[in-house]
Amino acid sequence: MISSSIRVLIVVSFNNNTCAGIQWVNTALQCRIRQSGHSVRCADDGLKAKQALQEERFDLLVLDLGLPLLDGMQVLTWLRTHNRFLPVLLLTARINIEDRVAGLQAGADDYLIKPFDIHELMARIDALLRRSTVHASMPPLSTLVVDGGTGLMLKLDPSTRTGWLGPTDLELTQREWALLHLLVSQLGETVDRHAIAQAWGDAGNGNEGGQSSNTTDVYIHRLRRKLEASGLLIRTIRGLGYMMRKS
Repeated sequence: MISSSIRVLIVVSFNNNTCAGIQWVNTALQCRIRQSGHSVRCADDGLKAKQALQEERFDLLVLDLGLPLLDGMQVLTWLRTHNRFLPVLLLTARINIEDRVAGLQAGADDYLIKPFDIHELMARIDALLRRSTVHASMPPLSTLVVDGGTGLMLKLDPSTRTGWLGPTDLELTQREWALLHLLVSQLGETVDRHAIAQAWGDAGNGNEGGQSSNTTDVYIHRLRRKLEASGLLIRTIRGLGYMMRKS
């Protein structure tokens, strides 16, 4: 059961081509959330999205990339300079993998290509909310410290879900932190995609393969870049998963 304090911000564009469809999505989503005792706020352009995010605390942002005034990517980039942890689900009509990768690299947690099925949208929202709720309720864990041999210690603090390489904050998103914590806690062992899906709260929702495989690859690439000076390597074990080891 999702916490009763959940608030979701839905930001979608009401243009002439999609108005009826988007209104239906908004109505269906609001009904679903309100049936659970939660609340939804809607915005239809990027400036209103920024205003809403500055005025209220939200537990999830559903963000359309094709927004007027300020596009979704600009909103996402601005958000991640102020809040690294708010889960973000992107809605996009852009089918190129480069566009989807750019959204994930900018800090999105998941994406859904338009047109989409409302049931899939609900399932992805539930997964992101469940993941956030589970993370918030987890008991404290021990801080992990790893020396990769370069003199810069990698430290992961579960109480704040932050990661540091020496004195530098790695500025990890929720998925980055969960993936890095999983790899570090199983240093020298192969971590398969199902284990990653479990760490992300996606297990059981059919998200371990297909589109999610591309998502995993993006996050592995991002972690590799952030750990370049650490002496820690993330190897791809073809057909099996990934392994972190010291260089």
